[in-house]
Amino acid sequence: MHYLSKEQEQEMKTWMDEAARVAKQATCTRARCGSVIVSDGQVIGSGFNSPPGDDEGQRRCVVPKDTYDKKVTDKTCCVHAEQRAVMSALRNRPDRVAGSIMYFIRLDGEGNVRASSSLHKPYCTICSKMVLDAGIAQFVLMQEEGLCSYETGEYNKISFSYANS
Repeated sequence: MHYLSKEQEQEMKTWMDEAARVAKQATCTRARCGSVIVSDGQVIGSGFNSPPGDDEGQRRCVVPKDTYDKKVTDKTCCVHAEQRAVMSALRNRPDRVAGSIMYFIRLDGEGNVRASSSLHKPYCTICSKMVLDAGIAQFVLMQEEGLCSYETGEYNKISFSYANS
């Protein structure tokens, strides 16, 4: 993991802005997130979080997470932005997924970019495994200290240690 320099951040601002634009389409009532996958200076996949198939009948955002059985590992009702972006890239440009970069953003209730704190490390093992398995090389997200880039293998390892931190 490393924080990007101001110069590197400026280069990646376009992609973070695009991820924020995509996040504005999210319909989840718990969180509004967006992801874009970029290869060779072009978006090859994008996604936002909302119920599967955008089917309102699948919405369970109002169900408290602590009411689920412990065997339910993903207590969100929505398909994650990262998952949708990977599926989009694999559908649209499977030849360009290997070595690409995923940019992820979370918005607050007013639609402004919300930084993850440095204490809020990667934690979604479903997404971290999927991104790693797809062959995406880097995962970039906003933290309070600035943009942070993870090699996807490292990101996956950190996500599995989240509960132990």
